[in-house]
Amino acid sequence: MTAAELEKLKKADVRTVDASTLEDIGKIRIDRTLPKEERLLAFAQEVRNPFCFICNGMIVKLSFSDVDERLEDKLGKLCIEMIKD
Repeated sequence: MTAAELEKLKKADVRTVDASTLEDIGKIRIDRTLPKEERLLAFAQEVRNPFCFICNGMIVKLSFSDVDERLEDKLGKLCIEMIKD
């Protein structure tokens, strides 16, 4: 897959994407005996769009930021803020 193709996949909009073009990741089976790099490649090939797919019947869109803060830290802060209110 080329960088241009990946950029196009990254721009998928969950509000307008055709769900029939997305893979359900619950149905993807990857050989766990393969080395990590091969498992990642196999997943990318099976899912077709690693940025937008279906999980438990819901369309999911992944995006990544350039910050160093981990998701766990952000979720922890969110929970603390919710408790304060």
